[in-house]
Amino acid sequence: MPPRQFLYQRKYELLLLALIQHLFIGIFLYDLVFYQKVIWPINMVILGIASVGVFIDKGNWKNVLRNILFVSVVALPIILAFFGNIPHLFFALNAIYVLFFTFIFWEVIKFLLKPSYINVDIISASACGYFLLIEIATFLMQLFFYDNPNSFKGISTSSPAETYMDLVYFCSITITSIGFGDITPNMYYTKLITSLFGIAGQFYSVVLVGILISKFVSNSDK
Repeated sequence: MPPRQFLYQRKYELLLLALIQHLFIGIFLYDLVFYQKVIWPINMVILGIASVGVFIDKGNWKNVLRNILFVSVVALPIILAFFGNIPHLFFALNAIYVLFFTFIFWEVIKFLLKPSYINVDIISASACGYFLLIEIATFLMQLFFYDNPNSFKGISTSSPAETYMDLVYFCSITITSIGFGDITPNMYYTKLITSLFGIAGQFYSVVLVGILISKFVSNSDK
């Protein structure tokens, strides 16, 4: 099977696996310097390749924009690994990551709304949407944190990798409405954005259940 066809047929399963490993690979790593300099750029290459299938046959401008964002999200971690944590560069990195994941999230949502059936792609795309929300929230919160370290309490600043993992944890428990309280927003804007993502997580879950039920009923009727 040609690579392009494989990426298209398995696009949502591949994207789901790429998102999970990007968010949670830290579970298996203890050398955070190695993670920041080697694993992080590799993760972004994997994510970029996994996102290719989502944009096949979507129009030239979308593929061009995806390619620009993909090159940016791969290049910026490599630049940071060689030149250290340059404040303005780190700000740009987080902003581009938010755009990259929002772009993919929008395409996933459009796919979920179209077909009137349930299959593996629908289930995988549904899960992708949830993890993409966590990705968007994580990099948006990280953008605010590096702009103002007092915007959150309880986040480790010993390394960029630990900061990122703390924010993955915080955004995951916020969007799932668990909320342990060990990390808390400390500025009015981070409090409001945290609330917004908590609502978005619940809204996504409720709407997704409705979509899946309607597709199941439609499929059963046919």
